[in-house]
Amino acid sequence: MFKQELVSVVIPVYNRPNRLKEAVMSVLLQSYPNIELIIIDDGSTDSTNDIIQNLSKKWNSTVIYEQQSNCGPGAARELGTKKSKGVYIQYLDSDDILLDEKISTQVRAFHNNVDADICYGMSYQEDHTFKPPLLTGPIRETGQEKKQLFPQLLNERWWTTSSPLYKSDLIRRIGPWLNLINEEDWEFDARAGQNKAVLTWCPTLVSVRRINLSTDHLSYGGCDNPAKLRDRIIAKQLIYSSALKAGLTTSNVEMKLFSRECFLLARQCAEVGLEDESKRIFGLSRLAADKSKRYGLDYLVYAWLGQIVGWRRVGKAASKLRSMLEF
Repeated sequence: MFKQELVSVVIPVYNRPNRLKEAVMSVLLQSYPNIELIIIDDGSTDSTNDIIQNLSKKWNSTVIYEQQSNCGPGAARELGTKKSKGVYIQYLDSDDILLDEKISTQVRAFHNNVDADICYGMSYQEDHTFKPPLLTGPIRETGQEKKQLFPQLLNERWWTTSSPLYKSDLIRRIGPWLNLINEEDWEFDARAGQNKAVLTWCPTLVSVRRINLSTDHLSYGGCDNPAKLRDRIIAKQLIYSSALKAGLTTSNVEMKLFSRECFLLARQCAEVGLEDESKRIFGLSRLAADKSKRYGLDYLVYAWLGQIVGWRRVGKAASKLRSMLEF
């Protein structure tokens, strides 16, 4: 029998009372016995607060509850992390669920691989736009064994929030969650990759990500919401820095893809009038491009037109052209 150290589960929530119950119960019904559950209410304005208080009273030896003004998921996870006492930390979104053996399986995997910093497993996706909901997976790259987060992490967060279980000493090394409202989880994991976090994989289903349960999902609006676009730029700059520290160079194919992603983000910023931000992320796009090769013609034309007619106009023109080509 392996040692059952304390596991801290952190759930940030904002205005999601019904789904929160299911997420919480998926934690409380774990087969693993030594868990503390930390729920951070990120300034909810509906009945979420009442739900949490009732859960806290019923499970007072297990559930820790804290409120904060609405600051976003990064700040909520950071507050939960500060309150945690576990040897391991599990982050869970308030509309997702853990499978019953999730934590037992992953703690056991840590004991079998003492050098590991993060243990991840397979996540499935439950799509509620279908009736009955459509279950697919494993999603992203959670069905494959990987030894490190980079280089693929430069282009995508290739697991779900519910998939990994972290050692708390790794989280102390990589530093706090940032107060971002978009791509904060991606940036957080990039710092784990920068620190060469050692991964271990459990080839079993551990969690379910559920989508389209509401119209206010945190990832919505990332292409046209100015506040989210600004935070995406900050995240992209920090992810790029972490990738360099992890050893990536402009010769990596992932860096080429990253450059194109930043180019698209520059156009999205320009479309909504964020001209300074558009210029800044376009500069990162060119910085990430392979200097041994010529820039693409679209880069050069876009930069030239931006200087001549303005970044917002060229961004809108590029969007219109793209829509015509897609049609």
